[in-house]
Amino acid sequence: MLVIEMDISERIKEEIEKVRPFLQGDGGDIEFVSFEDGVVHVKLSGACSNCSLIDYTLKDGIEEILVNEIPEVKSVVNDN
Repeated sequence: MLVIEMDISERIKEEIEKVRPFLQGDGGDIEFVSFEDGVVHVKLSGACSNCSLIDYTLKDGIEEILVNEIPEVKSVVNDN
């Protein structure tokens, strides 16, 4: 199971790298923290960390992409 989760983590990191430039363009950033039991833990920083739209960015953007691209992902949470 650990090997499978490592493979999933690598796929998650690849998808995060695709959205990172958009966040950085607005002064923010995202860091992969972990993947456990279908939940991706990330850390949003910079302008993203105190933005009033952080929930939309997280759920309607990042989570939607990850859930659609990686079936094992069920949700994404910000660990700030």
